[in-house]
Amino acid sequence: MSQLFPGAVVEPVELAEANGMVCIRTASVSDVQNLSVYFTGLSTTSRNKRFMGARTDFALVAAECVARTGRPGYFTLLAEVRQQGQHTIIGEANYTYDATARHGEFAISVADAFQRLGLGLQIMTAMETRAADLGHEMIAAETARTNAEMRGLAKKAGFRDTGLGDWQSVHLAKRLSR
Repeated sequence: MSQLFPGAVVEPVELAEANGMVCIRTASVSDVQNLSVYFTGLSTTSRNKRFMGARTDFALVAAECVARTGRPGYFTLLAEVRQQGQHTIIGEANYTYDATARHGEFAISVADAFQRLGLGLQIMTAMETRAADLGHEMIAAETARTNAEMRGLAKKAGFRDTGLGDWQSVHLAKRLSR
């Protein structure tokens, strides 16, 4: 991809609001601490939307996100801004393939200061490309019915409501193409 950004899964982009380059790359075990710091830095509202409820064990969550890195069908993508030699995580997507259901499932978040700038769509597109490259044909997610931001992002990315949710949640799915 880019020699400046080794490990990038898509071409790095300049995000004016970030005052630097944004790189989307695959997480590794060495990212657990920084990912934990990222989760802690999300607003209470953003954390509740990402985890569909309250969580406080961010070091454990971060470790779980990267624990399966390298195993087929599991990956975490990190969006990080790089400024003056510093790397700061500003978004993430965690993907898990469910062989029984024959579709991938994901969760995604973007740091509060970087929401509504197109970063979420860039992360989702990178995640979908990676899943399609793994041969996966369907990707799905569940979100709270009240999470208008995720529902809007999913619609923009081509997901549809499957009708499988309940009174509190919406189940979204998309067929992947190669």
